[in-house]
Amino acid sequence: MTRVESHPDTAPEAIVRAARAGDLPGIVGIYNHYVRHTAMTFDLEPTSVEARREWLAGFEVEGRHQLLVLAEHAGGHETVTGYAYSSAIRPRAAYDRSVETSIYLHPEAGGRGLGTRLYTELLDRLACTDVHRCYGVITVPNPESIRLHEKLGFVEVGRLTECGRKFDRWWDVVWMEKGMET
Repeated sequence: MTRVESHPDTAPEAIVRAARAGDLPGIVGIYNHYVRHTAMTFDLEPTSVEARREWLAGFEVEGRHQLLVLAEHAGGHETVTGYAYSSAIRPRAAYDRSVETSIYLHPEAGGRGLGTRLYTELLDRLACTDVHRCYGVITVPNPESIRLHEKLGFVEVGRLTECGRKFDRWWDVVWMEKGMET
């Protein structure tokens, strides 16, 4: 578990840890913001906590498919401020050692380095597994996500043009890849 220490007058203390069932309302709230207001996900309808229970059950505490949360503590309360996860990129067995990685932060959590800490923790944990490649799949334009991925060692390896339609327009997707030391 990574701790992010903050000055007590400026920000709450944050920890990165494996997700638990009680985190689902925070995770779903963050995700639904991106569903409703952005093309960062191609889901068109918000989801529910109940619908995400099966999704949560598919993650491991250790292994190739992990779900981590960034939880901030202030005033005796814990709030899920972000989450990052790794999942299968394709269902066939030959793809098993490659994963897609994703990160979502609460829209007000940006600019404090929290996304870098959360995503770095996920990548560090994946480096302890047999994952060979990580892939970020990013709807563009999204310069913040591109910068984060580049900062963490991802490089662009492909682009799908006009592959998703949301908000009455077509969107491109960039694939970024990071080789893992094994």
